[in-house]
Amino acid sequence: MIGPTPVFDAPWHAQLFALTVHLNETGRFDWPSWAARFSETLARHGLECELNGGDDYFNAWLETLEALLAEDGTAAPIEMRDMKHAWEQAYLSTPHGAPVTLPES
Repeated sequence: MIGPTPVFDAPWHAQLFALTVHLNETGRFDWPSWAARFSETLARHGLECELNGGDDYFNAWLETLEALLAEDGTAAPIEMRDMKHAWEQAYLSTPHGAPVTLPES
């Protein structure tokens, strides 16, 4: 029997979760190490592991993943900052209901 399907409050929560699972499955890090790091991030922000999986939880999740990717050289902090800015600008300039895309470079 397969367990219950996780329910996410927002699409980006599911996407971040799926990306993290993919990186784990491809050997970028092992899950016990990930869980320990994530627990440290939650504790540093004064958050409990029993959160409902809302934005606070997934912002901490993202912070942990970004730190891991920066440490192993996959994504430099400046590259992540620039990409976040590009997506924010694309989102803010996209008409409501239209798909958000980055401009071709």
